[in-house]
Amino acid sequence: MFFLSSIRRLPEFRQGARDMSSVALGTGAWGLMTGVAMVKAGMSVFESVAMTLLVYAGSSQLAAIPLLIAGAPAWVILATGFCVNLRFVVFSLHLRPYLMHMPRWRRMMHGYLTADMTYAFFTRQYAQPPANAAEQRAQEAYLTGNYFVVWCSWMGMSVLGVLLANLIPQSWGLGFAGVLCLVAVVCSMATTRLRILAALIAGVTAVAAYALPLKLNIVAGIGVAVLLCFWLEKQFGLDPDAEDDK
Repeated sequence: MFFLSSIRRLPEFRQGARDMSSVALGTGAWGLMTGVAMVKAGMSVFESVAMTLLVYAGSSQLAAIPLLIAGAPAWVILATGFCVNLRFVVFSLHLRPYLMHMPRWRRMMHGYLTADMTYAFFTRQYAQPPANAAEQRAQEAYLTGNYFVVWCSWMGMSVLGVLLANLIPQSWGLGFAGVLCLVAVVCSMATTRLRILAALIAGVTAVAAYALPLKLNIVAGIGVAVLLCFWLEKQFGLDPDAEDDK
């Protein structure tokens, strides 16, 4: 497409790709682990590749895999995926003023390509939405550069994990590596007291509700954290995006 080729020529695209390359190795490791996990759980190569391409959400995939294998009801799988990816609703609300000048299909494309680290890098680079057409193109170019590196590293390593899953022994402990990747993402986003509190509430609730069947403790943890933090935000006027005083 013409707009993609023109964006790739902008210096902001190359800057976005360079910035994101610093975390590409971790993203690739997470993708590799997710690809292996899907096949090890009993999914076929076709199903694993299709899930990687269509879902493109590692944490949601990892949460849904055991439910699919256990034959959980569709509503439980959908509710779990929705809760795990609920953060993307917040991301999209924050990014809305940056992208509303674009046609709907381009906004939908950016929505599909949004990931935790692209959101974090982009909002750190651009604290304010674009004020003119030149800034719009520059910001979209930087965001697209971010997407390019994340998508390529995730998809490439995830498909590689699917293809090599039967050759990788369980003793490598890739499941624990995936947990470490998720912890790193959470820590990088826990920049305010309210966000740290949300993570703690979700963790404590999930552990307390561990006995629930079909991994519903994950849904319970996310639900309780969201409801309590919304109440705290409204009750005390807390801003979830405000940086804490140093």
